[in-house]
Amino acid sequence: MLNIILTDHAERDHLLPLTFTRPVGKIRIGLWTIEEKWLNYTDATVSFLTQDYLRKVFPAHHSADNVYVNGAVLPTQTLISEIKSLNDGDSLVSNGNWIATRSSDILESFDVAGKEVEVKIVDRSWKIFQWNGLAIEADMQVLRAKKKSQSVPAWVTLIGDDIFIEEGAELMPCIINASEGPVYIGKGAHVMEGTMIRGSLALMDHSHLKMGAKIYGPTTIGPYSKVGGEVNNSVIFGYSNKAHDGFIGNTVVGEWCNLGADTNTSNLKNNYADVKIYNYALGRSESTGSQFCGLTMGDHAKAGINTMFNTGTVCGIFANVFGGDFPHRNIPDFAWGGATGFKNYRLSDALQVAKTVMSRRNIELTEELVAVYTHLHNNFSMSK
Repeated sequence: MLNIILTDHAERDHLLPLTFTRPVGKIRIGLWTIEEKWLNYTDATVSFLTQDYLRKVFPAHHSADNVYVNGAVLPTQTLISEIKSLNDGDSLVSNGNWIATRSSDILESFDVAGKEVEVKIVDRSWKIFQWNGLAIEADMQVLRAKKKSQSVPAWVTLIGDDIFIEEGAELMPCIINASEGPVYIGKGAHVMEGTMIRGSLALMDHSHLKMGAKIYGPTTIGPYSKVGGEVNNSVIFGYSNKAHDGFIGNTVVGEWCNLGADTNTSNLKNNYADVKIYNYALGRSESTGSQFCGLTMGDHAKAGINTMFNTGTVCGIFANVFGGDFPHRNIPDFAWGGATGFKNYRLSDALQVAKTVMSRRNIELTEELVAVYTHLHNNFSMSK
């Protein structure tokens, strides 16, 4: 059995703020997180080599035979075969990027030298939604080889047949078009009456689509989320709510976020120019190379009712955004305010909200998580 250690590498800083609170391997794209893909695609054990402040929450588990893998790489059967063929000390690379190293030693750094392989590396946030359709299809192939779908209820209007329903899912009368992309409905998920779905879609375990929701793929809604209104080509990591009317498109939302009623994101500029978004690692905006890019929102961020996010907005962790007009396209971490300006969100208040929100999903705000959030506030809040 392979002992895979998903390793934060150069891509990590370019994926902030999403990676402030998780290793890169915890990013969701397709049905599963990158970690879950390795678990589902192989019989490996998986752990993380991540930032120092995250290691108590996401520890590495070493053995006498370790395979360090770039946490931003999407697994494929070809890549898995290449990894299994590695000898101790051998590495894989791709176009100057480190991909994997097999080693009996405990490693912390990796040389860009080895056998060339072709892979997809999630090194920017916008690639999460751009590649989401491909990831859903790949994950569905793996899923279908292992499990069988439940029957589609007779009262569901189904176009096409590329649909997979897990046990315990509840579908009320709705319209699902699975002819242009697969549709996955997870365990305990609930699709309320009047919902309209155009695949591809991954609605993960215990998530809800509210009455009359309009979902355009490729979209992923992570576990324990509630979504209403209109969503197009977006990825919600999980435990986040956009429960009311309003539009999000070409958007990535982390965990423990809430978008108030009639929150809207712009995903196309009026002049149809390529969208630029802020990159923490570069300290400036960079072009996505695409006309379409909406919001990137870090964990525990909140938006009040009628919030308007401009094209290519990056919203930091624990930001609390409210008020009229468009806030700045680069919303700081632990920011409190809106278009008229931001002030620092006090750590004690942020932690109390996090505790309350997480307890609603029966998840504890542990001392280890408090230490992570305290570290982030002390180093990256507006007061610094």
